This record gives sequence, structure tokens and C-alpha cells, in this order.
Amino acid sequence: MTGQTSKMNGDMDNESLVLDLVEWVATSPRSYADVMSAWRTTCPRMSIWEDSLDERLVSVHNDTVYVTTRGSGFLKDRGRVGR
Repeated sequence: MTGQTSKMNGDMDNESLVLDLVEWVATSPRSYADVMSAWRTTCPRMSIWEDSLDERLVSVHNDTVYVTTRGSGFLKDRGRVGR
């Protein structure tokens, strides 16, 4: 990630919740509306959706949220693949 510092090395404050979000999306692509309904918050300390996007773990295309290759690696590195 050029010009940005990644938080993926255990420094992400909400890592366990980000992991849950990415795993949830990995089971099946979700509509943007469903993801916003379930995960968006206005609390600056609970920026799960924003952290997932900032770390490029998920992406949005045509109002559908998908796990990225990076997100799949994030799951695999934490032993959450195949659950």
C-alpha cells in the first residue's frame, strides 16, 4: 500500500470484529445495504466497515460487497478459512 501504513500486523484496534465482517462477507457476497445495516456505526472507536475498506479487505462493486484477495489472505492468516 503506497503511502499508507497497514494495520494488519495485529495493530488494528477492531481486528476481531473486522475479521468477523470479512468472514461474513466471504460466505456470500452481500449487498451494500445489508452490510451498512449490519456493520456501519458512527462511533469513531468502532470503525469496522471503514477499517475493512481502508485495509482493502473488502471492496464494493455495483452495490455488492466482496472479499478481496487481500481479505482472503487476512482470513487464512488467522485460521478462519473453511469455518
